[in-house]
Amino acid sequence: MTRTTPPRRLDIATHIPELVPLARSAVRLHPRRGEPTVHDSSIGGPLLWPADEPWPACPGPHATDFLPVTIAQIRLQRALREARDRMDPESPEAEEFRRRTKQALQEIRTGHPPHSEPNAMLPVLQLHLRDLPAPGIPGFTAPAGTDLLQVLWCPMHHDPEWMPAIRMVWRSSDGVDTVLTDPPLPADVEYFGGYVPEPCVLFPETVTEYPGKLELPKDLTRRITAFRREFKAAGGGNPGNYSVDLSTAPGSKLGGWATWSFRDPSTFSCTDCGTDLQPFLNLASTECYEKQGGSWTPVEDRRTPSSEFDRVLSHPTQLSLGDNWDLQVYACPVSFDHPHRELAM
Repeated sequence: MTRTTPPRRLDIATHIPELVPLARSAVRLHPRRGEPTVHDSSIGGPLLWPADEPWPACPGPHATDFLPVTIAQIRLQRALREARDRMDPESPEAEEFRRRTKQALQEIRTGHPPHSEPNAMLPVLQLHLRDLPAPGIPGFTAPAGTDLLQVLWCPMHHDPEWMPAIRMVWRSSDGVDTVLTDPPLPADVEYFGGYVPEPCVLFPETVTEYPGKLELPKDLTRRITAFRREFKAAGGGNPGNYSVDLSTAPGSKLGGWATWSFRDPSTFSCTDCGTDLQPFLNLASTECYEKQGGSWTPVEDRRTPSSEFDRVLSHPTQLSLGDNWDLQVYACPVSFDHPHRELAM
């Protein structure tokens, strides 16, 4: 299957020509719950990792206000909650199940003392370049001889962003002879579990984005606001909200423009070569927003029952980054060997 973002209600750049040179391609990843293998592109799936290559681990330090838990406890917590949601609340078994669930969740929340040894990293993203709808990642060139991107993180808070610490690995998929089938799991996981993705297959799709209002000059944002008002007054209908419908796509994606929210836009220079870092990867807590009127909801998903919207479309990965934020990775377009930067936004 594919996923197809509906056309915008209008092409804003045809009415505001200053936006034309600011257009960027982005690849929406469209994660959906599934059973990916090491040969698939995925979020939260297994990695095509060589058996003779050490598995990455994070030496810390980790910043947290709570004792960590285990992957198994996070999985149990999710299973109990899903079972509770499916159960008839008036059934004879419901009260006993609620009691046992409450007890289990209390035990999980007690956590365990942090381990002192390095924490094994957790697979977050695997992307075969062959699965992209167009060659390469917008704005970037993969290192020579590679066709596979793998992203792992340590599922604990790290200063200064209080986000997971990310490691990106590029490799040739043909160069993996024997696959590591039982990679180590992190001993410590942030207690609320929002850094543990559920296995999802991907349906990459290229869309066009424009900068959010916070990145535009004030006179241009005023023109956009005035155009929207005039368009409606002339009987053109509702063209959509620029910030919500016409600029940046929600969800996990590659390239494009950053989706700034609680912080002011900033520019960053590569510490190795001085080149401006560019948005490379956005990992999102929320993929689609029902409250946004569904303008970014793919055509193929329009008939998803409202009872399934949250699990299937809004939060298929079960990621919860900070206060429902995104984690944006900025990278140097000159070389992936140069340091990247992570931001919560």
